[in-house]
Amino acid sequence: MRYDSITEAIGNTPLVRIDPAVHGLRHIDLYAKLEMLNPFGSVKDRSAWNMARPGLAGAAERGETVVELSSGNTAKALALLAGMHGLRFKSVTNRMRVPEIKELLLLLGAEIEELPGQSECLDPTDTEDPLTRFHQALAEPQSTYLHTDQYFNPRNTEAHVAGTGPEIVKDLDGRAPDWFIACVGTAGSSTGVARVLREHDPDVQVVGLVAHKSDFIPGIRTIDEVHQVGLFDPATYDTIASVTADEALDGMLTLIRRCGLLTGPTGGAAYHGAVRHLHTVDADSTERRTAVFIVCDRAESYLSYVRQRRPELFGRPAPKNSAHTLTDAEVRAEATVIDTEGARRWLASEHPPLVVDLRGPHAYAALHIDGSVNIVDELFDELVRTGLPFSKNRPVLLACPVGEKSTRYAALLTRMGHPDVRSLSGGIVAWRDAGAPLVRD
Repeated sequence: MRYDSITEAIGNTPLVRIDPAVHGLRHIDLYAKLEMLNPFGSVKDRSAWNMARPGLAGAAERGETVVELSSGNTAKALALLAGMHGLRFKSVTNRMRVPEIKELLLLLGAEIEELPGQSECLDPTDTEDPLTRFHQALAEPQSTYLHTDQYFNPRNTEAHVAGTGPEIVKDLDGRAPDWFIACVGTAGSSTGVARVLREHDPDVQVVGLVAHKSDFIPGIRTIDEVHQVGLFDPATYDTIASVTADEALDGMLTLIRRCGLLTGPTGGAAYHGAVRHLHTVDADSTERRTAVFIVCDRAESYLSYVRQRRPELFGRPAPKNSAHTLTDAEVRAEATVIDTEGARRWLASEHPPLVVDLRGPHAYAALHIDGSVNIVDELFDELVRTGLPFSKNRPVLLACPVGEKSTRYAALLTRMGHPDVRSLSGGIVAWRDAGAPLVRD
């Protein structure tokens, strides 16, 4: 197979049947769409090329820089495409949370700017968020950037209307599957594929998978974050379900070890969510039916993510104290949560707590509770593994963006023996929305 450009190799990825002995479904054939085999390694190759292609020639003439609000696969694909056309690429993000991705982007020549966004996802309704202000500035006439705008650009979705969706139908001999299961990030692939499949069969059931509120799964939004994405439309999905990081890793290991598919955590989440959903309907089936899920990218970029959560896979002892190992029931039983009004009274009391802000340093510098200390959640996780990081004599108030991570850590510290540690309900966002004072560095 001969090409004149690597971009001609984007698309036409295999559709592979998963062995029923692995997933245990009796009446449903489950297929994986291997988007990890795109030339740059992910499903985002399609949307990046489709979004950037119309503007690359003009951008080269004007000496513009390609820019995207991305810390993952879209940034990686755009960095490569920009370099092929003699252009610079700039990735703007709240925080680079996966070290391998950051290092790879630097290897590709990308410039990385970590702005102090309030959340992990662009919120266009928050005019005070630096990420939002930067996003708005990119649309101004004097901008020197080619902004691909993955959260709002319809060409993101159209890449999958033109390619991914029709390929699935073709490989199923002209039929749409009975179910389509997809993780939701920018919502481009799930929206585009769903549109095509429903044109062939309006009865196709579309399952959208989001990350559990207290978890981080690379490439997947939580249910709160996904509503901030301009391409997201709840009507696209018949069902929206959440997947935990542990479930994503379980699915990832199954696909790698049992199926030979070297997938990352997003593909693992898609597989786990698909099998879980399909088992609820499999018993009622009397005829053969089909389901398709997307394997978004590869495992190599996420080794540090896996190592942090499953050190035993790398021959390391499991951590004694880890918030990642607590079940939701344990978190509810152990954690003490306090609302903004109660926290303000506590801070004004005779024995105020030490306030620990678990957000990234840029978000902390932008706005934080006066007198709080900043320990980013990844570092905090390392600290608690060796024991209580604070004296038991000092009460502690933990705060994060929306109160999910801080609640999990409050449960862990309570279990470890701290007598008075609480989580700020709703996090810094709720504190801000209540009009409580915040200071800026």
